[in-house]
Amino acid sequence: MNNNSNKQMTVINGSHFSNLEGFYEEISQLFMKDEDWKVGTLDGFDDILYGFQGAITWKDSQKSKEDLGFEATIKFYENKILQGKPFNIKLLQQKLDELTVGNGQTLFEILIEIIKSHKNIQLILN
Repeated sequence: MNNNSNKQMTVINGSHFSNLEGFYEEISQLFMKDEDWKVGTLDGFDDILYGFQGAITWKDSQKSKEDLGFEATIKFYENKILQGKPFNIKLLQQKLDELTVGNGQTLFEILIEIIKSHKNIQLILN
C-alpha cells in the first residue's frame, strides 16, 4: 500500500470487547470520536464505513470470531425476534433457521462481509 495521505489506518482490537455491544463501543471510539452519537446497529456500522479509505487491521480477530460466533448470533436473532416490530420477524427466523442448520452467517462473518463490501477498505485479520 502506498503512503497516500488520504489513506487511513485503523486498528480494531478484539481484546477490547467480547460481544456485539462491545464491538459497537470500540467502533464508535475509533470512527466517531467527534460525534455525539454512537454506532449501535449493523446498518450503522456499514454507514460509518462510507468515505473511509485505507486499511482496517482487526487484532485478535480469532477471539472476535469466537466471541461473535454461533452462540452470540443465535442470541442476537432470538432477542430481535422477541422484540418484534420494527424487526422483520419472518426474515430473522429464516436467518436463525439457516444458522442452526449450518448455512447461516455468524455475527463475525456478517461484520467481515460489511467491511469487505467497501472497496476502498483493505481488511487485515491478525
